[in-house]
Amino acid sequence: MSEFSIAQTFQAAFASHQTGRLAEAEVLYREILKVAPDMPSALHLLGVLAHQTDRHEEAIGLLKRSLAAHPNNAAALSSLGELYLTTDEPDQARVCFDRALGLNPKLAPAHHHLGTMLLRSRRLEEARECFERAVASRPDYFEAHRQLGTVLLDLNRLPEALVCFERAVTIQPDHAEAHNCLGIALERLHRSEEACRCFARAIDLRPDDAEAHNNLGNVLKGMAQIHAAVASYRRALTLTDDSPEIHSNLIYALHFDPETDAATLRAECARWERFHAAPLRHSVRPHTNDPDPLRRLRIGYVSPDFRNHPISNFIAPLLAAHDGTRFEVHCYSDVEHADQGTARLQSLADCWHRVSDLSDDALAGQIRADGIDILVDLALHSEKNRLPVFARKPAPVQVSWLGYAGSSGLTSIDYRVTDALIEPPGLDNGTDWPPEQSLRLPASWCCYEGPGDAPPVGSLPALADGGAHGVTFGSLNQFGKCNERVFRLWARVLGAVPGSRLLLHCHEPAALNAARLTLEREGIVGSRLRSAPWMPKRDYLRLYDQIDVGLDPFPHNGMTTTCEALWMGVPVVTLAGTLPVSRTGLSLLTTVGLPEWAVRNEDDYVRLAAQVAGDLPSLAALRDGLREQMRHSPLMDAPRFVAHWEASFRLVWQRWCILATQEGSNVRPRSPE
Repeated sequence: MSEFSIAQTFQAAFASHQTGRLAEAEVLYREILKVAPDMPSALHLLGVLAHQTDRHEEAIGLLKRSLAAHPNNAAALSSLGELYLTTDEPDQARVCFDRALGLNPKLAPAHHHLGTMLLRSRRLEEARECFERAVASRPDYFEAHRQLGTVLLDLNRLPEALVCFERAVTIQPDHAEAHNCLGIALERLHRSEEACRCFARAIDLRPDDAEAHNNLGNVLKGMAQIHAAVASYRRALTLTDDSPEIHSNLIYALHFDPETDAATLRAECARWERFHAAPLRHSVRPHTNDPDPLRRLRIGYVSPDFRNHPISNFIAPLLAAHDGTRFEVHCYSDVEHADQGTARLQSLADCWHRVSDLSDDALAGQIRADGIDILVDLALHSEKNRLPVFARKPAPVQVSWLGYAGSSGLTSIDYRVTDALIEPPGLDNGTDWPPEQSLRLPASWCCYEGPGDAPPVGSLPALADGGAHGVTFGSLNQFGKCNERVFRLWARVLGAVPGSRLLLHCHEPAALNAARLTLEREGIVGSRLRSAPWMPKRDYLRLYDQIDVGLDPFPHNGMTTTCEALWMGVPVVTLAGTLPVSRTGLSLLTTVGLPEWAVRNEDDYVRLAAQVAGDLPSLAALRDGLREQMRHSPLMDAPRFVAHWEASFRLVWQRWCILATQEGSNVRPRSPE
């Protein structure tokens, strides 16, 4: 083969390689190497091809031969570094990238692959710089734009991430993952309708993409399209059975669906246990904790929400009032972006562990090594839960609380904290589900701390300007807790109170329009519905200056939102159902001394709302004194709540000690009731 023929053959091989005809390209590269065995470019590209076809050992050999013939080939060094990343040899990869960039500081692939390596080790700022250099050197570098967007998402720099993903989609409009990433950025920027379109496009391009179906479900749930959301989650689960996160999303979403009953939850939780917890049982080992019933205990709290988040209003008073002489408090914070709320909670704990970078197995190992006696899950199946950690049973006694009222469905969790209103005695009916034992606290299952920067309670808005504006009902709950049945009931409320209006907390025009259409179908003029977008917390609390009466959604009642409404002087009408999540309103209102505001059926809901709206002087008097009434109620009596909490925890610990001493530490504790 002449030198001219070699060049022609190489051009043909390269063209085949570029267009994905790999077998054809490989034949041509090998023909060249028969006559020119040390040709660096042929060795390099045949090595790249071997890498692409998962023949990594062969690829390394070919690339090393190429570099032996041409040691200063920056592109080959970058390709070898990428290969070392694939074979999990980061130190050798780093050497290759550094050498390549020393030879060619503008070599975009080397910057990109180095950024990928740094991203894997969570060195986000360094990774960001590498990806930025890659796109600066090659503006049409699709993968670098996409990876840069991913890093910026992790850094919570959402507008910049959005620009990167938009650029990636422009470069490769038919790339499913790019549309998926763009949808994630749009969702986090509260642009839900656009996010839906992106996820739908990703699914069109790759129908078997479980992640895109899951992400679409997340957005639909937030837009109160709960049936469509559940369908998306179920579709995602048909495409993958190894994602506890997607399965948890489905279980949590079912709590928002008015058609969900206890049997449905039981079946889905049992599936989660079977697919995601049962395979881990072999890793559960006997616990070596000292079974002394009276010693100082180590309590661990696990949460992704130790930050400026609604959970802070409930966990802070517990942490602050713990008896440090009898309990050592450990917090396992799965928070990526710490804030002032994180700092405050950290100051209340004896030991603080940042665990967002730990795998489930590593976190379980740390909890066991820390000697935690009682481990508390604060998420259940809500977003970013660490239930797979609890499935590994790293602590002898495990408890669920606060994420929402209900059951995790895990047999490895021994107790769930509740109260007699949320879960009346006898609810278990002698069955084996829920698998956790009820740990009912007196008065209330939670303790609330009012927002310290809340504005003062305003006067009743219905009395302003001589009552010219009528009564305003309002619900500032996350919009996803609403559903068509809720909107139909609220339409009946508006119909029973002429001239009244409804204020909702909704930042998505499409979702609000759907609610307005439901009201109009029920005979309510759409102009009677108003909305407020996302806003800073203090401004958000001032919205209660416009609300006379709060309306609680169902089946998933408000929790923090109800407490905030009461704190701002706004009583809330709630409908008590049968599931625990549909009885939190009953529990909260009873605890603050307003049991009559919790009703048992929809007719009574409408009747009560109309009745209180028709007695404005009484409503104004209640508003004026409600904050103080709440402040002096058991709901905000932290010392009392914590005394009950610690007594209950001491009791379940003593039961474990008895069993550990008599029968071995892996025996499940009996009910404390």
